[in-house]
Amino acid sequence: MPKTLADIKKSLDSNLGKRLMLKANGGRRKTIERSGVLAETYPSVFVVQLDQDENAFERVSYSYADVLTDTVELTFYDEAAGAMILEQ
Repeated sequence: MPKTLADIKKSLDSNLGKRLMLKANGGRRKTIERSGVLAETYPSVFVVQLDQDENAFERVSYSYADVLTDTVELTFYDEAAGAMILEQ
């Protein structure tokens, strides 16, 4: 698991365009689970394009610090093999 913000960004840059499952802390003991595609990475945040049939929002963005502090957990999937390939 990456230990610094730069490591997290580098790891996400290498997974652009891949499907993922996102598990985020929604506050007040709520956990939000969404699926989509890692669309873009910026110097401070990354953007996930959500599946439209499951979500009301088109896109969500989170900071790399959210991944570092385990506020957001990302699980990438290999569509060809149908298996998890990387967990952040």
